[in-house]
Amino acid sequence: MPDNASSFNSNEYDSHITSVLPYYREYCGQIIDLVNATEKKDINWLDTGCGTGTLPLRVLAERDDVKFTLCDPSGKMLEEAKQKLHGRAIDFINKSSQELDFESEFDVVTAVQCHHYLHPEERRVAVTNCYNALRDGGVFVAFENVKMTTDESEKIALQRWAKYQADHGRSEEEIKEHLGRRGVNMFPVTVEEHIKLLREVGFKSVDILWTAYLQAGIWAIK
Repeated sequence: MPDNASSFNSNEYDSHITSVLPYYREYCGQIIDLVNATEKKDINWLDTGCGTGTLPLRVLAERDDVKFTLCDPSGKMLEEAKQKLHGRAIDFINKSSQELDFESEFDVVTAVQCHHYLHPEERRVAVTNCYNALRDGGVFVAFENVKMTTDESEKIALQRWAKYQADHGRSEEEIKEHLGRRGVNMFPVTVEEHIKLLREVGFKSVDILWTAYLQAGIWAIK
């Protein structure tokens, strides 16, 4: 079993994830571009479900006015992030999104590929905690696996995703095992359901940032 909720152990996550998630590196680029467009300065940024710290590493390569707090329920993932970000002034916290207790502290909160592991009530708690952690006018960005709106479209989307993985070196058994995690280890919702939840939690605007295959990025303003 992996040492975290994903398909890969923390020490191999970075080298394997692009064989599973199309355009994985694009997630960070889209988030950075969006945050830059807000023209926020001296940003206090919470990255929950931070994994190995890829997003903050990319951000800090471009900006020196960001203070990061990184949270993840996997201690092994946090250790990888600490090594990757060694020497930087970053707070590391071994907590899941459902355990966050921040109140109006952050300008930006990101949750990349982490909330689709949550059951509906856990997801609501996690998103509420992210909302509470933001200051008024703060930006929330989530990237995660999503579900299609019908069984027919879900089947087609899964076929596309399976072909992507095969084209990137994964075996038929590995692909079957990974796709079999849907509804068992991960619980994706449709884009419409995600948007509805964010609005119910209290965000004043909720919009689609980016989509490809069975992944989507959604952003919201408090």
